[in-house]
Amino acid sequence: MRAAAVLLVLLTLAGCGGTVQVEPPTPEGEAVAACDKLATLLPQTLDGDERGTSAPESPYVAVWGSGTIALRCGVPRPARMAPTDTLQEIGGVGWFADPDKPALFTAVTDTAYVEVTVGGEHVAAEVLADLSGPIGRLSPQAG
Repeated sequence: MRAAAVLLVLLTLAGCGGTVQVEPPTPEGEAVAACDKLATLLPQTLDGDERGTSAPESPYVAVWGSGTIALRCGVPRPARMAPTDTLQEIGGVGWFADPDKPALFTAVTDTAYVEVTVGGEHVAAEVLADLSGPIGRLSPQAG
């Protein structure tokens, strides 16, 4: 339900400019260090949109453009994701596509779940491919 509220806020604010309201997650355990690392690896431009600002400010949230692309690191495991679900692999990262929310994708890593909302004119596969590089570096073995 929380993800649906975030998506609704993002889509409502898309095109309004300014700061985008996004509820920051509260990562725990090894996800904290992974998300701190990811914050330093994210691109300033994604699919043609410049990095924007979110409120409240959080190192675990990133938005591009007017919020049509938003990332939240350290979210809980998706409730709809079953142990038998097949993840879509893009750039070496497994992505769960929520069947009830077509704009919501979750990267599954061994240290953190990273939720990405892709809206507007953006092509999800391209955005996820661009984010798979930095997200793929979250593994302790990745350095």
